[in-house]
Amino acid sequence: MIDVNELRKGITFTMDGQLYKVLEYQHHKPGRGKATIRTTLRNLRTAATLQHNFISGDRVEDIRVERRGVQYLYNDGDFYYFMDTETYEQTTLSASVLEEHIPYLKENMELVLSTYEQEPLDVELPTTVELEVVNAPLAVAGDTATGAMKKVILETGLEVQVPLFIAEGDVIRVDTRNGEYVTRA
Repeated sequence: MIDVNELRKGITFTMDGQLYKVLEYQHHKPGRGKATIRTTLRNLRTAATLQHNFISGDRVEDIRVERRGVQYLYNDGDFYYFMDTETYEQTTLSASVLEEHIPYLKENMELVLSTYEQEPLDVELPTTVELEVVNAPLAVAGDTATGAMKKVILETGLEVQVPLFIAEGDVIRVDTRNGEYVTRA
């Protein structure tokens, strides 16, 4: 059991028989009374996101999540298939669980799979991924005093704002935490 004051972004725990991961955490201390811990949680089994407030002093049961290296293989629309890089065992995750990661997934990509009691829960993407630009409109810089941007479509279908000099066929690096352009690779 851990005190809710110890919750931070990325911590996983069980509450009411469900597995949750902390997405956002905010400690609020009013002038009088106990502190309130406001959290945004994701249910790791259903992928539902919810807001939950804890009162300082509450306790939740922390869990030990195993992490292992996997390689993304392919998807069939509803399920995404991963292979353990050590044992070569295949694991599947539903598209609803991977919803926010799908635009960054590319075949043969190395990831980290989180499991709890042999149940696959989530994958962790690398901080940045390199993706090819498949559609980039032509743009004329003109008399812009600051960095002008345009929207391009990447090989996975992700749309990103990039500088005007990026063209079709370029490979760019994208930050997976916020979906923003980092640099040309």
